[in-house]
Amino acid sequence: MKKITPIIVGILICVIVMVVSYFWANGLMDSVYAYRSPLHSSPPSPGEELGKPNTRTFVIVLIDALRYDTSLKSDVMPFLNQLRNDGASALMHSRPPSYSEPGYSVILTGAWPDLSDGPAINVDFAEIPTFTQDDIFSAAHRAGLQTAISGFNWFEKLVPQQAVSMSFYTAGEDQVADRQVTDAALPWLQEGKNKLVLIHLDQVDYAGHHEGGPIDPRWNAAATRADGLLKEIATSMDLSKDTLLIISDHGQIDVGGHGGQDSIVLVEPFVLVGKGVIPGKYGDVQMVDITPTVAAILGTNIPATNQGHPLIAMLDSTLSQVDNINKGLAIQQSKLVLAYQKAIGHVVTVAQSSDIVSASQTGMEAARESRLTSQRIPRGIIAFVIVFLFNTLAGLYAKPYYKWMLIGVIGYLLAFNLKYILLDHKTYSLSSVIDATNLITSTALNTLIALFIGWLLAILGTKIYQLKPRKGAELTLKFIFVTLSILSIPIFIHYVINGATVTWTLPNFLFSFMGLIFLIQTLMVAAIGLFLTGISPLLGYFAHGK
Repeated sequence: MKKITPIIVGILICVIVMVVSYFWANGLMDSVYAYRSPLHSSPPSPGEELGKPNTRTFVIVLIDALRYDTSLKSDVMPFLNQLRNDGASALMHSRPPSYSEPGYSVILTGAWPDLSDGPAINVDFAEIPTFTQDDIFSAAHRAGLQTAISGFNWFEKLVPQQAVSMSFYTAGEDQVADRQVTDAALPWLQEGKNKLVLIHLDQVDYAGHHEGGPIDPRWNAAATRADGLLKEIATSMDLSKDTLLIISDHGQIDVGGHGGQDSIVLVEPFVLVGKGVIPGKYGDVQMVDITPTVAAILGTNIPATNQGHPLIAMLDSTLSQVDNINKGLAIQQSKLVLAYQKAIGHVVTVAQSSDIVSASQTGMEAARESRLTSQRIPRGIIAFVIVFLFNTLAGLYAKPYYKWMLIGVIGYLLAFNLKYILLDHKTYSLSSVIDATNLITSTALNTLIALFIGWLLAILGTKIYQLKPRKGAELTLKFIFVTLSILSIPIFIHYVINGATVTWTLPNFLFSFMGLIFLIQTLMVAAIGLFLTGISPLLGYFAHGK
């Protein structure tokens, strides 16, 4: 019995690791889906209106997933580039998660995903929450302005519908749906009754997900068709009286997909043209700058959770209008700071500055980091102890074969990551995740292949095949333990940085994704390890002929 006790204990440990990894990975994903803003139950109250509208109609054309580099191609999008030359243009920056629902929320509330209270990850239509934070449509409605939305039906759930005067929603995402969206919106523009109109074109995003991504010719074809619809929209307007804004909500990686922290999905076009716009190239702007800029043009209140700057330099505003904007902004930021301070339980210190937005947001970020640091220190101690003990015990257990076990682990890591990057063409972000099932199955397959390669290296080095069956099983378990000990390192780095699951603020998405994918690997390594432990005695059995 004593001879097989280490094997029994090893099997039990593998089972425990499988259970912990399974529930941790599921808990992590569920917590991202369930995330709500710390301001969810206590949003700041809206301030005063800024004045009268400075345009007859303000139209936002949101070309979903349009990459910034695609928007610059005059042969692909000639009309957009004509508007860029005629108006104010900039490179717009967003933040992860780079999914559409959080992107729409940022665009319409002016708050980054951790505060906007929109979904952190795209959820099904029935589960989409309505904004709890103030938004530009609600601000326009309070000001007595008529509004309209034509686009994908997610907006029907996100935007409070009492703030939308006219609407057309579709469940379609392709060029047929975009044609319907445009046809529904054109009469509104010609009537000129609505002060704020959102037109959402989705076929570029469709091409990214279903037609090969930006590296496929069908992507450019979709962008060209969207450019043609944009021309129809713009030519139905009078840009001496109306104002037009063209933006995107995110980009896509080359093979298609978005959601993560990849640089290409976090930059978008920003083109503003028409009444009250000073043409020129304006460098870099932030996605949260859209809402306060729209509010400044329409004269509504600045949405209460706004974290951006009104782009006054682009606007032909009087000194009185600028003064009203700055006063409204100061009040709005003050209310936001107080609400955030109360919500997270940390004091927000705002330095004296002529740039009230930067000062307020710097203070809020410092308070956030202060709370995170106070949580990371004890997590760091716990993580260090666990990882140190796990790796030390695995090293002692694997003696005198530890060197070959490490070589096997290195082989596993190389095989897994080379296949992941070179053959699967994936990135270490949510942008490469098609859905949960695909993430699990692809990671499981890669783990199976890579672990078998690593195990073969360990077999060749330790010559398990020359050992008796029981010894062969023990050595396989030692290889599995060393592998699990190394895989635990990125998991606990995620734990230190983000916590076990998402709670009061959004995580660092690079570390959370690495934590998730290594949790899945850990589960699979433990499961496959049991299988390898079971078959490894056969090597010794056949080698010894008994």
